[in-house]
Amino acid sequence: MGRLDGKVAFVTGGGRGIGAGISGVLAREGASIAIADIDLDNAAKTAAELRARGTKAEVIRCDVTSVDSARAAAEQAVSQFGQVDILVNNAGVVGDHIGGGLITLEDWDSCYEVNLKGIWVMSQALLPHFRERGSGKIVNIASIAGRKGGAGLAHYSASKAGAISLTQSLARDLGRSNINVNAVCPGLLWTDMWRHLEAMIGRDDTPEVVDRRAYFEGYIRQNCPLGREQTPEDIGMAVAFLASDDARNITGQSLNVDGGIELN
Repeated sequence: MGRLDGKVAFVTGGGRGIGAGISGVLAREGASIAIADIDLDNAAKTAAELRARGTKAEVIRCDVTSVDSARAAAEQAVSQFGQVDILVNNAGVVGDHIGGGLITLEDWDSCYEVNLKGIWVMSQALLPHFRERGSGKIVNIASIAGRKGGAGLAHYSASKAGAISLTQSLARDLGRSNINVNAVCPGLLWTDMWRHLEAMIGRDDTPEVVDRRAYFEGYIRQNCPLGREQTPEDIGMAVAFLASDDARNITGQSLNVDGGIELN
């Protein structure tokens, strides 16, 4: 018996990286999974892996920056599964450039559109359904970068700080509707997003350079009290807790899953 037996989770950006890890853990806890993504190839692979384990999983195309796309995706999920109980706003981007002198307005716009506006748009798309059912769980994936601004990451850090603040506002607004809203702040994970950062830091995106993980591993040694990297499954376990009845009296909170890098 899992903590989420009989539940349906809608996971944006659920096809790879942290999203795939979240989808896998929620499925292990008994939930059916709607993988909402614009990357349909990776979403299909993740869905196939979940189905092979006996989980009901469907791929739904969704662009969280589009109100029409989000509404259509929400309606499709409700039609295919009969209900949605959990929304995980995981879709995120870091922009194409880092460094104070290199960040462009396009980088700012992409971070705002996906990392912050996307949470609002997708939440609004599913809120009528949650209210009709009389309950719902929303878990937003923020970042420890939203706790403290990082050098060269102004656009990303600001969008994730906004995600934490939006989580608190939604929690206050939706509590009377029996809807819990919380956030998880991941630390350092070796995902495609970090590989992208590694390439930008080293100004070299060849596989040989990126796969060395030199900067990544050095940062963990210097900054992580537990001395180990985090995994998508670590984030998934935090999401599963917040999405379960174990957290029924927790709302408006942001949980760091970072090995102790940020202590707030």
